[in-house]
This record gives sequence, C-alpha cells and structure tokens, in this order.
Amino acid sequence: MRLPPGRLIRSRVLSDPRTVFADALDRELTGYATLESQDTLLLDGDGNGVVTFEDGVPVVVYHTGADRGGPRALADLAANGPYRLELFATEPANLAAVHDCEAWQVPPGMPAERLAGDQDLAERTRAAAPDGRTSDTDEDDEASGDRSSDRVGAVEAFLEDEAKVEAIREQAREDARRRADEWGFDVD
Repeated sequence: MRLPPGRLIRSRVLSDPRTVFADALDRELTGYATLESQDTLLLDGDGNGVVTFEDGVPVVVYHTGADRGGPRALADLAANGPYRLELFATEPANLAAVHDCEAWQVPPGMPAERLAGDQDLAERTRAAAPDGRTSDTDEDDEASGDRSSDRVGAVEAFLEDEAKVEAIREQAREDARRRADEWGFDVD
C-alpha cells in the first residue's frame, strides 16, 4: 500500500486505539493513521496498521505485515496496547486510489467496535458516515466474512505465532516469580 504524503497532525504512544477514532471523528479528518502495536514495538512483530479516514469516518484498514485489508486486517491490529500512532491529514483526491479498493474497505463503525470496543463511538461514526456507507449490518459481515470467523481467524493466527505465545508465557513467568517473591514463597 502506497500512502500519499500528508501533514503530520499527531504523533504519540497511546494505550487505547479509541483515541485514534475519536480524534479523527472530532477533527472530521481526511487522511490516515498509522498504528504500530506493542508486538511490533517490543517483540519485533511485522508491519503496522493503516486506517484511512474521510471526514472523520474510517474507510480502509490495511495491515502491512499480514498484507491484507478490510475487516480481516482489524483482526491483525487487535493487540494489547500500547500503540505508536501517527495521524496525517491529506487531500481527499490523494486517497482516492486507496479508497477505491473495495477489499480493503470497512463499514464505518467496525473499527471502533472491534479495536476500541466502544459502541457509542461506533454509533457516532455511523451517524457521521455519508449515505450509502452507514450500514454495519449482517450484510457487511456476510460480504467480508462473519465476525465469529474473523475472531477465530485472529485467534488461530495468534496461536500460530510461536514468538508471541512464548513472549506472553515468559511475561507470565516473570509476573509469577515477582509475586512469589513478594509473598515470601520459594521458587525453584
């Protein structure tokens, strides 16, 4: 995916992706956000996520590491924070080619629901969406694969990534050792 140059509006590390969607909606942003999850930042994970916006409403989601877009790319972005965010503004014409790729498009409220778990923000986003892009109904899920299969696919992809699973196991071991030490237990 080739992104047009844009004017950097915001660059920061955040713990909740909700901030990205709320900020874009409040600004009525036409542009894009790049998101690097902690897996990429800390565990040498592959790629980052890109979300494009038109007047604050998400249009396209793409994950560079998985090389896929649309609702399935949301599953690739669904990781625990923190995220490194860069938010860019650009002219609508600069995003026309990216927005024309139907396979990468997402229903307006889907990113807020699936990444941020924020139903109110999803509803606000749907309300701001132009006519013809307001539905996040089952038709959208059927066209892109239903939500349960997306979740199963995300879980399967996660479990197949041995480095991520091992990193979580090691973190759990360290936490258990620390707690055992705090409580005065001997750990072999």
